[in-house]
Formats: sequence, C-alpha cells, structure tokens
Amino acid sequence: MSSPSNAFECRWQGSRLLLAAYFAALLAACATLLLIAVPGWLRLLLLAGCLAHACWVIPRRILLGHASAITGLRRDPRGWQLFSRAQGWQPVRLCPDSMALPGLVVLRFVPQGRWLPRSQCIARDALDPEQHRRLRVRLKFSRRRWAAAVGR
Repeated sequence: MSSPSNAFECRWQGSRLLLAAYFAALLAACATLLLIAVPGWLRLLLLAGCLAHACWVIPRRILLGHASAITGLRRDPRGWQLFSRAQGWQPVRLCPDSMALPGLVVLRFVPQGRWLPRSQCIARDALDPEQHRRLRVRLKFSRRRWAAAVGR
C-alpha cells in the first residue's frame, strides 16, 4: 500500500452564511445596546465600536475582499502555510483547538514569528463540498498537523 501524499492545497472565497450569522449577531448586539439603561454617550460609543468592528471584520474575515484576508491553506514538506494577497504564502503553526465540523472549519493558527494565535472561519459555502471535506479530513487526520513550519 502506498502512503498518501503529504501535499495539500485549498483556497476559499467569502461566505454568505458567515455574513448572515455576523449580521444577526450585530443586530442582537445593537438591539441590546438600545434596550439597556446606560448613559447616551456610552451607548453611542458602544454602537460606534460595533460599527467599527463590522467595518474591519467583514472585508478581512467574512467576504475576504481585503488584501490581507486569508484565502488559502497549503501543506507541503516544509509544513503548513496560509495565503493572503498582501503577503503570499506564509508559514504557520496550526493550533490544537482548531475545529473541523461538517458545516464549519475554525482554523486556529500562529504565524511564524508571532506568539498570539489568530483564527479564520471557513463555512461550507466558501468551498465546494469535496474540497471542504478534504480540508476537514486533512485537519483531523494529518500527521504532525500541530508541528511548526520549517523555515524557508
């Protein structure tokens, strides 16, 4: 029996499902801010914070239109790498708390040279079903999936 290839690559696009979920959460947060008893200046400040968060998150994490948005994952002999238009392929270490569920993959990673983890959600509508399945299988069963990437 031959061993499976260690090479893997997938690229995804923006997700309408994540966008709908984000808008529902944003609406709930804004409604809560309008209903609670806080001073008007604080309410406006918190609503502005919600709006600023939406302006930052939607292009970078949900619709993936920003140049720094993570849109691809690759595994090769050097290890795991993530792709963004701004930086190209960058080596990362995947975190053990990454999740691969049938409808959603939550990719937790630490970029090389950093110590704080980051996340990217990949909903089922961001990839074709076969690619999403392959990504989930690769994340669940890949050997040395939590190992740090080898330098260039």
